[in-house]
Order: sequence, then structure tokens, then C-alpha cells
Amino acid sequence: MTDQAMIENELRALLRDCLGLSQQRVDAFDADTGLFGHLPELDSMAVATLLTEMEDRLGLVIEDDEIDGEMLESFGALLAFVTAKRQAG
Repeated sequence: MTDQAMIENELRALLRDCLGLSQQRVDAFDADTGLFGHLPELDSMAVATLLTEMEDRLGLVIEDDEIDGEMLESFGALLAFVTAKRQAG
């Protein structure tokens, strides 16, 4: 499995666990699947939980100025953010 595939699987597991989504639903996410503003489960409180879990489970440090609406707009945008953070790490 490639690093990209591993990151994608980890991110899907995080979304499933943090938002209480089914595995089937998370597996259906593609790059264009809307997240914040599209998933009722992803409200402002869930965003805080998700970011904390991303740091803990993926070994990331997310600075406040890195958090914006674009990062959480779609699954593809969040995946690109996590991938860039892991590669810079």
C-alpha cells in the first residue's frame, strides 16, 4: 500500500470514528465529497474533535493559522492538507 493510500485510509477512519459515520458511507467519499457545511455531523464542535484526533492519531501539529474553510471544504481538500503535513513532517 502506498503512503497516499495509507493516509487516505487513516483519514477515512478518523472521519468515521469522530463523526460516528458508517464505514460504508465513509468508503463512498471521493475528492469532491463536501465536508464542513455538507455533513450535518461535522459541526463546529466536531471540527475541534477532528483536528485534535488528526494531531494525535496522525502525528501532526496543526497551527491555528492553517485552519480555514477551504481545508474542510471537501474530502479531497482535507486529504491534500494531511498529505502535505505528513510529507513536510
